[in-house]
Amino acid sequence: MASAKNKPELLKNGKRLDGRDLMELRPIRIEAGVIKNADGSAYLEWGNNRVIAAVYGPMEAQPKHSADPARAVIKCRYQMAPFSGLADHGRTGPNRRATEISKVTREAFENVVLLNEFPGTEINVYIEILQSDGGTRAAGITAASVALANAGIPMKDMIYAVSFGKIGDKLILDLNMLEDNYSDCDMPMAISPKSGDILLLQMDGNLTMEELKTGIQQVINAGKTISAAQQDALKRFYTEKQQAGSGEGRSEAETTG
Repeated sequence: MASAKNKPELLKNGKRLDGRDLMELRPIRIEAGVIKNADGSAYLEWGNNRVIAAVYGPMEAQPKHSADPARAVIKCRYQMAPFSGLADHGRTGPNRRATEISKVTREAFENVVLLNEFPGTEINVYIEILQSDGGTRAAGITAASVALANAGIPMKDMIYAVSFGKIGDKLILDLNMLEDNYSDCDMPMAISPKSGDILLLQMDGNLTMEELKTGIQQVINAGKTISAAQQDALKRFYTEKQQAGSGEGRSEAETTG
C-alpha cells in the first residue's frame, strides 16, 4: 500500500476515475470453446482484462507417481503474458505471485469438481492473462470455470470470483489496477453461487467486521451478473454448435438428394 501522501485521488464527485459507481462491475464478456484442440476453453474480457483459459483432461496422470488412485488431481497454471502489463506484471516465466495464484485457484476448484469420478487421472487448467488491469486472479477463476464446464467436467457448481475493497471510508467493488495499487484494502473472493460457500478469500489491507459483511454480500449480489455471463457463454456455444450440426446434416441430405 502506498503512503497517504503518495496516493492519487481515486474518487471524484462520488464516482471512480473510470466513471463507475462504487458498487458497479466493469463490463464482462465471455466466449466458450475458443481453442479447438483443448477439451474446454473460454475467452474473457473484463474491463481492460483479457484472459484465455484452457482445460485438458481428464487424462492419465503424468508422472504416474503423482496420480491419486481414489480421485483426479487438478493441476493449475496461472501465467501473465510478458506483454500483458507493465513492471512486475510483464515479467516472463514463473514467479512467486503466479505460483501463489495457481495454488489458490486449484484449491478453489478442488471444492467443486467431482474428482472421485476420475480416479488416477489429472485435469490440467491453464490460465493466460493476455492483458491485465487489476483483478486478474478473479477473472482467471471466472474464465477457468467456464472452460471446465465447456470440457464437460462434472462440477457441483460453476464458481466465479470478484474483488471488493475500500478507498478511504468508501467501499468499492471490482477494483481495477490503479485502485488495486492505491486502495486501503483489496479482497478477492471466489464464491460457489448455489451454496453460497466462500472458496477463496484473501485480503490486503483492513476491513471492519461490518465492512467485511457488506463486502461478502456485495460479492454475492455481483455474482448474479457474473454467473449469467458464464451461463450465456455456454448456451451460445452449444446453440451455435447445434445449429452448425443441423446445417451440415441438411447439406449432406441435399447432396445425396
